[in-house]
Amino acid sequence: MAKGTGRKAGGGLARPVKPSADLAAIVGSNPLPRSEVVSKVWDHIRKNNLQNPNNKREILADDKLRKVFGVDKCTMFEMNKHLSRHLS
Repeated sequence: MAKGTGRKAGGGLARPVKPSADLAAIVGSNPLPRSEVVSKVWDHIRKNNLQNPNNKREILADDKLRKVFGVDKCTMFEMNKHLSRHLS
């Protein structure tokens, strides 16, 4: 990192994070980079056809995602906020 950027080396999207038990039901329990967590959640959404056909930005939660999101539906933009609560 360049000096003075205020960022820590090794942080951010590449740093492995540990998913909660609810999120692990979708992405597995091993620590993963945040980008890989998001990718696996999208794989689950596509595989189970959970995008609203009338509004592709909206995700319709199944039982597994409902435990993670805490709501029945959210937008793809809100998804990262919900995922953050399940990563440590």
